[in-house]
Amino acid sequence: MTTCNKRTNYDNDQILNDSDTEDEGPQRITAHKFKPVSVCFVTSTANIYDPSWEKNLPTSSLDARVAIAIGQRRLFSNFSRMGQELFSIFQLERKRLLGLICITIAIILAFQYLELPYDAVQPTAFSGNKIPTSDSIRFQAANPPSMSETFKNMTFFNQANSTAENAIEMVNENKTSDVKDTVSSTGLISEPARESGRSLEFDVTDGGSTVKSIAISNNGSATDQTGNLGLSIYNNTVSHSPSHLAPLTPIEVIQNITSPMLSNDYDETEFREDERFKPQQDDVKKERNNSSINIMPKEIEGSQIPVPRVTTISEMNELLLQNRASYRSMRPRWSSAVDQELLQTRSEIENAPIVTDDVNLYAPLFRNVSRFKRSYELMERTLKVYVYREGAKPIMHSPYLLGIYASEGWFMKQMEASKQFVTKDPKKAHLFYLPFSSRMLEETLYVQNSHSSRNLVQYLKNYVDMIAGKHNFWNRTGGADHFLVACHDWAPTETKKHMSRCLRALCNADAKEGFVLGKDVSLPETYVRNAQRPTRNLGGNRVSKRKTLAFFAGGMHGYVRPILLQHWENKDPDMKIFGVLPNSKGNRNYIQYMKSSKYCICAKGYEVNSPRVVEAIFFECVPVIISDNFVPPFFEMLNWESFAVFVLEKDIPNLKSILLSIPQKRYLQMQMMVRKVQQHFLWHRSPVKYDIFHMILHSIWYNRVFTAKAR
Repeated sequence: MTTCNKRTNYDNDQILNDSDTEDEGPQRITAHKFKPVSVCFVTSTANIYDPSWEKNLPTSSLDARVAIAIGQRRLFSNFSRMGQELFSIFQLERKRLLGLICITIAIILAFQYLELPYDAVQPTAFSGNKIPTSDSIRFQAANPPSMSETFKNMTFFNQANSTAENAIEMVNENKTSDVKDTVSSTGLISEPARESGRSLEFDVTDGGSTVKSIAISNNGSATDQTGNLGLSIYNNTVSHSPSHLAPLTPIEVIQNITSPMLSNDYDETEFREDERFKPQQDDVKKERNNSSINIMPKEIEGSQIPVPRVTTISEMNELLLQNRASYRSMRPRWSSAVDQELLQTRSEIENAPIVTDDVNLYAPLFRNVSRFKRSYELMERTLKVYVYREGAKPIMHSPYLLGIYASEGWFMKQMEASKQFVTKDPKKAHLFYLPFSSRMLEETLYVQNSHSSRNLVQYLKNYVDMIAGKHNFWNRTGGADHFLVACHDWAPTETKKHMSRCLRALCNADAKEGFVLGKDVSLPETYVRNAQRPTRNLGGNRVSKRKTLAFFAGGMHGYVRPILLQHWENKDPDMKIFGVLPNSKGNRNYIQYMKSSKYCICAKGYEVNSPRVVEAIFFECVPVIISDNFVPPFFEMLNWESFAVFVLEKDIPNLKSILLSIPQKRYLQMQMMVRKVQQHFLWHRSPVKYDIFHMILHSIWYNRVFTAKAR
């Protein structure tokens, strides 16, 4: 069947001619003339899909088909061109977006090191509300008046009976803590714990000097069950807002504390309570009924003086003096008879009678021997310590008496056994002892190669939560009358969050890393080789038989020791500077070098402290301390510059000339002082008056007396 219809169509010739000019588009087509064209369609009822029908189409139909094909081609071409343009635009916008994201990230990262106006520090968006470390803030050192006499590169303290009572607290927490100071047992000191964990990087962001306003809301309750730290978890919400901190001008910042406890969600936020408290008024918030952790009063921070980047021993003296005048712990929530006793004790110490002659105490060793003697007498007569019974072994109540961390074990053993100082009535206690071992904490809980101390910190927090939930003593002062004794290198990191208000006796006493002069105590690091005879091999050769000018031997830990060996190993016969010594029975080689040398080099390892300081005194060798920012043991009492030499790390190339510049008369005085001070650094199986046990306890007692505040 053939059907013919008259239809209107374009002039085919015109369309063909226009197909080469696509740029004119529809405008050209609309200008074409139209003419009627007859279009015939052929259909077959037998097979409607038979392709042979195209052969029977007239020429005009073929022209129409060509026109349709051309139109389709042009349409496809237009769509293709549009797609390419869209793709190009997409690529361009994507590059712009990526560039914008990179710029934004760079700005955010830069802001964490940027000091905004008025020295407010902008915290990073990626730190989970953690405060930037102190390394990102540069302080200019104060220019304190000198109280000492400078002798070339050394400082000699002239006021043997002077008073050094005050300094400023500086909380520069943090920094990743690598274990340090491992020395092969074939050399001098066997320190396997430090060696095995020396690459440790704690997963705890350190805090800088930024003071914070802290608000904590408690929505939980504690249980009284104390079995293996069985304590319910508090649903605490913690919020931070850093306040302004002027590096050179002391300021006061309000700190709102509604609970002494911290959030149990350790991963969510980094919480550090500043330890400077200078109460002006009490603003006690209402205690929540469903929490066993009492609400704490509102306190005002004490003034703050920045610690110089490298703190010399004379600058530490100034900081201690200033801290005695400015630092006070928080005001107790309720009054107690012991508060008045502490205030009375402080008055008696400040007005101590002058000591002119004491056969047991050598006055030039002390900052103020009169105050020391009076304070010691009041400690023997007055001090009562309550030792918490809670806590499971081996971390709690398990003294370890051998090795380089033996100090904490010996103190724990003798403190818990003391009938003179320990009381079973906590209401009579001036101090509360937290009997944990930082060494056993690390050995028991640390996961090898985890580079994280979170579980160690959480364990201590759970312990604090437990005793605070069971007793009232922690909550009364926020832990300010509690103390701990910890010698492991990681102890400052483990205790800086939840035990920051406590009196901390630490071997790793770094003035730049949160050690608070006037509150914390520098704990002597003693290497005990024989628990039955801790004073074995005590003493050394006479001065005339000390032929070696200076001696050092040890592993290459940290950055100072390699520099020391680079300049002095096998360079001078007077300077016996070695790495690890060959094997010898009982470390005889090392001990003999100590006993026959004038000066014993005490170079820092991974951390500022080293057992060589006490070893040098043990073997009657004048210690030469090369460790910037190290606070020496019993610093609040002893005049270290009377019997030790302090050399800055940068002066290692001049070490020999510094030692030779010391006159022989001065050396003889220092060596005699070393023998005099030796009694204060010795452990005995049963404590002896003025020995190391009593000196540690006295320093804790003394700092508590001068930081306590009455209701």
